[in-house]
Amino acid sequence: MRHIKYNISALCAALCFVNLQAADIKTEKLDTVNLNEIVVLAARQHTQLKKLSGSVSLLSTHQIETLGIQSLTDATSTIANFFMPDYGSKLTSPVYIRGIGSRINSPSVGLYVDHVPYFEKAAFNFDFFDISRLEVLRGPQGTEYGRNTMGGIINIQTLSPLNYQGTNLNVQAGTYGSYLLNAAHYAKPNERFAWSLAANYRHNDGFYGNDFLNKQVDVLDSYGLRNRLIWMINDRLSIENIFSFENSKQGGYPYAQYFSAKDSVAAINYNQPSGYNRLLISDALLLKYNTEKFDLRATTSYQHLNDKQFIDQDFSADSLYFVVQNQHQNMLSQELTIQSKPNKKYQWLFGAYGFVQQFYNDVNVDIYKQKSSTLKKYDHNISGAALFHQSTLQNFPVKNMNVSAGVRIDTELDKMSYVFDRTVNQNSTNLADTVYQPLASLQILPKISVNYQMGNTNLYALVSKGYKTGGFNSTFERPEDLTFDPEFSWNYELGVKTDLLNKKLYIEASVFYIDWKNQQIYKSTPSGTGSMLKNAGRSESKGFELSMNSAQIYGFELMSSYGFTSAKFLENELNATVNYSGNYIPYVPRHTVATQLRKTFDIENSELFNKIVFSALYKGTGEIYWNEANTAKQDFYNTLDARISFVRKNMQFDIWGSNLTATRYNAFYFEALGKQFVQTGKPLQAGVKLSLKF
Repeated sequence: MRHIKYNISALCAALCFVNLQAADIKTEKLDTVNLNEIVVLAARQHTQLKKLSGSVSLLSTHQIETLGIQSLTDATSTIANFFMPDYGSKLTSPVYIRGIGSRINSPSVGLYVDHVPYFEKAAFNFDFFDISRLEVLRGPQGTEYGRNTMGGIINIQTLSPLNYQGTNLNVQAGTYGSYLLNAAHYAKPNERFAWSLAANYRHNDGFYGNDFLNKQVDVLDSYGLRNRLIWMINDRLSIENIFSFENSKQGGYPYAQYFSAKDSVAAINYNQPSGYNRLLISDALLLKYNTEKFDLRATTSYQHLNDKQFIDQDFSADSLYFVVQNQHQNMLSQELTIQSKPNKKYQWLFGAYGFVQQFYNDVNVDIYKQKSSTLKKYDHNISGAALFHQSTLQNFPVKNMNVSAGVRIDTELDKMSYVFDRTVNQNSTNLADTVYQPLASLQILPKISVNYQMGNTNLYALVSKGYKTGGFNSTFERPEDLTFDPEFSWNYELGVKTDLLNKKLYIEASVFYIDWKNQQIYKSTPSGTGSMLKNAGRSESKGFELSMNSAQIYGFELMSSYGFTSAKFLENELNATVNYSGNYIPYVPRHTVATQLRKTFDIENSELFNKIVFSALYKGTGEIYWNEANTAKQDFYNTLDARISFVRKNMQFDIWGSNLTATRYNAFYFEALGKQFVQTGKPLQAGVKLSLKF
């Protein structure tokens, strides 16, 4: 808590510094950025940031680069109440917003990348390159986006050749054998056609060594490609296609035994190499038709995921368990929206959505001491459809007040068949070959909000319902563990958004209360060799967010955010002797803090550099409980990143460092086979980067 107080004091001091300079601003040359006029693309009606009723964080290309964000995990704590732990492999990539998240199965936070919905969280951790903006909308977004957006929505947009033309080249090298190379070309040959092609490669020798195998655990090789084609057929009609893929091979799971009594971590020491390989392909086809009265948009998206996880499940030098899991997934979705033109007193939007998700899994477990193995095969199909509507009345019922209301009807059908074979001494037996009764769901998701403008300040209030689908556990050992129920939430929120200093400083604050039932809780299977979801009774999450961004003032730029979340079980009684009611929900940091200060020095009459930019980023995260019993936790910890940039026309050279305080912390904790295990956080890193634009 002492660290939190220090950071809030620093944030207030920075704000005071900016205000002290206000009297002389008119005589200085300032950037003309009006932060509150940015349009939030994730909002279906493309509402301005300040007028949007809801808590939003938005990072531009400029901010993503200076913050050193190369994947969603790097955005942890930089965005208030946003937490995506970095552990295991790219497969293990849960996201938590305001305490709502899921370690396995379907995510509780929605992700869209260039209009493609990511339904499988195994796809969430991908490499960033040429990102134009990152938007995070906190709180349930089910009315506009439907299933599995109970915590919020993440919207990522890449550079478009309509808005940017040129050639980019970035080369980076760092400690631990870290290398990064990406190149891209954006062109607009005429007013009717634009295209781009971007490629990316990333390598890392690994941060963690395995003593038994005498080699690094987490070596990474990843490469990707993105192609974009835009054809403006006429003044009203356009068609766009965005294709991307990423292929990665990654060693993983640097888990070491932990001794809580001594707070000490043993060396990583297991005898079978573990890792995760993934091929991810996405494609979006956008058709837009604009008239004088309304806009029509049709979006068709496809995603293919093919991955393989192989893991020494006992994480020891003994040969006890080894698990190999293969997954093949195809997802096709279609959305059609029609909406009124903006800046009308009455604005409306209607939409229809449908999807089909097909995935096939097989899980092979070798049990060496029994000289046996099990093979489980899952053929899983989920389909769904939705209708949604949203209306907004401006200057109603009084001037400067906007009222929005929406509703979504969401239906879903979940089917699974299951085959279970066991082999003992090379003799195979079929234990199960079953087609389960389908699971059907029908949900109605309302939302209502009010936004009132007073001068430069906007006040808002909203109520919204969220839900996360139920379904089948892909790993279960008892009939009662086959399925889990949907979870539901009601989100109540109040917020304020304002700007100061002639729109050079933007401040946003919100308070929230979330009441949710049937929370899906991660559990180990009885044997300890797998994981599944079970439902708790009732939970709550409450807290607040505060963030501020400034344009450049006297060469200074400030970005700061603070999020507080108190997420607890209200009802979670397992049996007569085990009751977790009143305990904190695991994997949820109570505090997320970030402050970045940048200073730009313009250099005149120099043949070397036009300017030099210094930036420092402080982040704080925690405390985090690791289990429902609240017997294991990670205390609040701090990290510090820094970057020096030398800029000459279209060239930039960076020297950067991350975790410069060499902070030691645990990124993950779990218990298995009667032992405690952790993955420690990544160490101090440093490197250089060269960026060229032609």
